[in-house]
Amino acid sequence: MRDKALFLGDCALLHLFEFNGARIALDVNSGTVHLLDEVAWELLSDYGRLSEEDLIGKYGTKYGTGQIMEALAEIRELKEKGLLFAPDPGYEGYDAPGGAVKALCLNLAHSCNLRCRYCFAGGGRFGGNDELMPAETGRKAVDFLIARSGGRRRLEIDFFGGEPLLNFQALKEVVGYGLTRGREEGKEFSFTVTTNAVLLDRDVICYLKENGISVVLSLDGRREIHDAMRPFPGGRGSYDAVLSGIRSYMDSRCASPPQPGASYSYIRGTYTRRNLEFCADVLHLAGLGFKDISLEPVIAPAEADYSIREGDLPLLFAQYERLALELLRRRKEGEPLNFFHFNIDLDGGPCLPKRLSGCGAGHEYMAVAPNGDLYPCHQFVGREGYLMGNIRDGFVDENIVALFRRAHVYNKEGCPGCWAKFYCSGGCHANAEMYNGSILKPQGWGCELIKKRLECAIYLKAAEHQGKSV
Repeated sequence: MRDKALFLGDCALLHLFEFNGARIALDVNSGTVHLLDEVAWELLSDYGRLSEEDLIGKYGTKYGTGQIMEALAEIRELKEKGLLFAPDPGYEGYDAPGGAVKALCLNLAHSCNLRCRYCFAGGGRFGGNDELMPAETGRKAVDFLIARSGGRRRLEIDFFGGEPLLNFQALKEVVGYGLTRGREEGKEFSFTVTTNAVLLDRDVICYLKENGISVVLSLDGRREIHDAMRPFPGGRGSYDAVLSGIRSYMDSRCASPPQPGASYSYIRGTYTRRNLEFCADVLHLAGLGFKDISLEPVIAPAEADYSIREGDLPLLFAQYERLALELLRRRKEGEPLNFFHFNIDLDGGPCLPKRLSGCGAGHEYMAVAPNGDLYPCHQFVGREGYLMGNIRDGFVDENIVALFRRAHVYNKEGCPGCWAKFYCSGGCHANAEMYNGSILKPQGWGCELIKKRLECAIYLKAAEHQGKSV
């Protein structure tokens, strides 16, 4: 694969790359994608560095002067329409909307029934002792969210841990209270739980399904990969127990019909340096019958033996390319597979705050520890300097809120000139802080993986538009 970016000053205006024989251009500021023939590829590679007269002189003999002049006329027309070399939209002075919180992550349990080696929460305890969130704290979190939501009607609560189903009774009480308070206040709540699936018995499954609660199910892929990184205490592998719980969830038919709404479920795994050929794990999960899959690179201290290294990137790039071609093949054969990181909307896309600020951690989205402490997101829980307040008194440190509101792509190191900025939104704040000590300095190799995934996603969209392999 070849790729390049054309710049004006410090800002990328056009990203050119080749994938599986297709020549593709992404106009950075308009978001327009162009499939190019050989002539257009050559011209755009030099456009802006050479005058049109020089371009004709350079390529006229090879392609014919008439063809070059025709292609240049098309480039000029696309520029005039704002579809090529579109100017920067000028968001440098942008400040993310403030004052309204749309979502909370409730850490129902700082405890876990597994001992995953790569757990950023230190076995689910986040550096402390085993602790479960009292239902009363969860209810106060609902009241806090409503009070801070402003004019937002749709609100979200994510249940996290540790393993949140260790505190299933509190989960039920929070859901019931949230639905009641939502009706009273004209708010519409949606709920999601992230679980390792070990505790998914019929009662739990039917409650989740009957109440329209979305479920993220953790499974890393092949048995040997999963068991090596996600054992029970004592070291026994959890693959069989996890897969049994997931299958029970997928196959269960409960007495009451599911609540109407946009609930979802998908498999979410992690790959590490132990399985850099992670495409095999995605395909393993697909072979088990799962169609909605996310597999994320591990975030871990550099000294960990399973941590991703920069030198691993070429192999990881090849894995994403292989996976993209496999997804395309399956789509053509009527067996679609949804891989989370290849989902991209090239037509409308997310709103401006989402494109520039990403998840909204620290100002639109916050996490609540079992004792009620507030943090910018679940990955910041327990990190020194990021305690924002406590749910019990409603106090929030507005200095931390302001810091995260300013953490958008025009304020992050290296982001303003990057071709991917309107899609990655500057990457994960928590990962940046872990690797570089600042939420304003993105994680280096993480950025490269994001850009590779975007190229794969753009290629798949282009192939879909063509209705065949491009």
